[in-house]
Amino acid sequence: HFCACLMYEVNNCLIFLPFGYAADIISTVEFNCSGELLATGDKGGRVVIFQREQESKNRLLSRGEYNVYSTFQSHEPEFDYLKSLEIEEKINKIRWLPQQNAAHFLLSANDKTIKLWKISERDKRAEGYNLKDEDGRLRDQFRITTLRVPVLMPMDLMVEASPRRIFANAHTYHINSISVNSDYETYLSADDLRINLWHLEITDRSFNIVDIKPANMEELTEVITAAECHPHQCNVFVYSSSKGTIRLCDMRAAALCDRHSKFFEEPEDPSSRSFFSEIISSISDVKFSHSGRYMMTRDYLSVKVWDLNMENRPVETYQVHEYLRSKLCSLYENDCIFDKFECCWNGSDSAIMTGSYNNFFRMFDRNTRRDITLEASRENSKPRAMLKPRKVCTGGKRKKDEISVDSLDFNKKILHTAWHPKENVIAVAATNNLYIFQDKIN
Repeated sequence: HFCACLMYEVNNCLIFLPFGYAADIISTVEFNCSGELLATGDKGGRVVIFQREQESKNRLLSRGEYNVYSTFQSHEPEFDYLKSLEIEEKINKIRWLPQQNAAHFLLSANDKTIKLWKISERDKRAEGYNLKDEDGRLRDQFRITTLRVPVLMPMDLMVEASPRRIFANAHTYHINSISVNSDYETYLSADDLRINLWHLEITDRSFNIVDIKPANMEELTEVITAAECHPHQCNVFVYSSSKGTIRLCDMRAAALCDRHSKFFEEPEDPSSRSFFSEIISSISDVKFSHSGRYMMTRDYLSVKVWDLNMENRPVETYQVHEYLRSKLCSLYENDCIFDKFECCWNGSDSAIMTGSYNNFFRMFDRNTRRDITLEASRENSKPRAMLKPRKVCTGGKRKKDEISVDSLDFNKKILHTAWHPKENVIAVAATNNLYIFQDKIN
């Protein structure tokens, strides 16, 4: 089993994106449906796609390695002249569409605009045109005396990224989520107060399916933090809020889904309530399991797994970094308490992963209830080396391999993670470095 194996024997191969500027900070990571491609977006508006090495008899150990496949500028900085606001180029989300032909398609979104990109390969070029020379110049029509049939000639492989659709002008507030529907024809996009439903072929209009904006903005008590479509039922989606609640909606019930079908909330323990309770209960990510039976939510200190048939409490709760509860005051002062950590499932829904500080990331085995803390860093991550579990000392005498909670670096944080949909290969974004780990190859 992966997590059991992972406890002691984890091999890793890593790719560094050796950048040193704020624009190079990775802001999203996403495997495609087969896991052969891995896309990252950064604060500079770029998308970098990695492709997995093909397995060969004499290079079995390279199976987990990913190399740069394509790089392109997805978004540029813009300026809203009506509101006098600068629109960042930062890529907030990337979502792949299922592959239908030789080309690949993905959606990328910044704060205001979503783009559909086509990534295709070209290894042949046409030669022998009638109306132009090989260098592209037009020929004199009066000198053309014969008719030539153009032929395809081989050329070096070229990967082209071209924008096929641009979905704009539908969000007043910053886009925080995009999710492709299971019908593969529509997708939803969510901002702080609204969720829109788009058709992939139609760019000039979308349908507003959730609107929680009050008539008087002074009455605003919560915002939408994440949204996702159900993996199998195209009429069902969920969205989470800053109050720690999750609403499941059914688009068959009404065109405007302001009334939810199910409402998931865990009752708060009055004895543990503090000034920070509302902040740390805000949900930063929500993900359906591949089976569609469960969903997972991430708040500041924990990951919770919910059964869609039980609304009053989660069926599983995993503490990510409970030792930070005593540090909430300083985390509030340095704004770290507002960090938005993501979470992800493995391909069989038996394990989950999420990030933490000091470049730590946490993995939980749902069957054995075992958990592990690993570190993504240049110092301890040499190719083919085994990762060692890390432990945080919360008080008392610190053991040799433990790290003190006071020594944690809160500037090093893993907000974005992704798990290969079929294999035990994970991608972890640590600021401007991308690490790819796989379980031990025997």
